[in-house]
Parts: sequence; structure tokens; C-alpha cells
Amino acid sequence: MNESHILIRKMTKDDWRQVAGIYKEGIDTGNATFQQEVPTWADWDSSHLKSCRLIAEAHHQIAGWAALSAVSKRKVYSGVAEVSIYISSNYRERGIGTKLLESLISASEKENIWTLQAGIFPENASSLKIHLKLGFRRVGIREKIGEMNGNWRDTILLERRSSIAGVHPSN
Repeated sequence: MNESHILIRKMTKDDWRQVAGIYKEGIDTGNATFQQEVPTWADWDSSHLKSCRLIAEAHHQIAGWAALSAVSKRKVYSGVAEVSIYISSNYRERGIGTKLLESLISASEKENIWTLQAGIFPENASSLKIHLKLGFRRVGIREKIGEMNGNWRDTILLERRSSIAGVHPSN
């Protein structure tokens, strides 16, 4: 698939059925999220920032989605958000994740978000690769951070600092 055939646009409530289906595919892999069930639209909507919700469309189908969640309600962390990105199994390994995450980074900077973070299971090599390619750095491993299906799981904590607020790690 040619990347030029991918349309990135804002997510709407009308997209939820397809978004939920892609989310379910991620849940079913066992390596995308600790979440065990797809939330309702209302629960998902209330836990994600309204301004940074994107859809990748390919051939008039939703191929993936990305969104941000606030990491805290405290004002001091108002520019810190956690990344969620999911690609449909029908569209993986086609550059859609990269294009979607690039667009999410751009949208986050327009909203004055200075730090993006992601907690990724070590087994999710594709997600790790895309994040590292786009400027995320490995902060560390959160060992046995959560229990899933009777097993304690690690996540790799990644972050990307924006230069918009002068807090880039090289400053």
C-alpha cells in the first residue's frame, strides 16, 4: 500500500464501531494493552483528550486510530499525555502506524503538549520500533507493573519531549 493513499483525519463518535473493533483486535493479541474488554464509547470518550484523536483511513476503511490520555489532572502535568495507537490487523506493516503517530505528535504540539509517553509490552516489537523511529526514547522498564491473566507483565516506558516548551532533553 502506498502511504499517499492514507488519509489522516479527526476521529468522531460515528467512528466508534470500527475503532472499537480495532481496539478489540489489539486486546486479543495480549500484547497491546492491559485492558481486557473494549470500553463503551462514553467511558473511552471521557478518558481521552478531545483534541488529539485521529483516524487513519485507507480505501474508505478505518485502518487505525491514535489518541492521547492525560496522565494526571494536576495542572503541573497539563502538557503530559499518554499515547494509544492501534492498527487493524488487515493494515499492519504498511507504514500506517508511522504516519498516524507522526500526525499525533504534530497534533499534540499544536495543543502545547510537551511530553508524550507510552508504556509498551516488550513483546510488541512493531510498536516499539515505530515509537523509537519517531523520537521517543527508552526511559526504562517498569517490571511487573500489572497483572494480566494471572501473569505479571513488564512494560517499557518511552517518552518523547517536544521542543515547543524548551524542555527537550538536549536543552
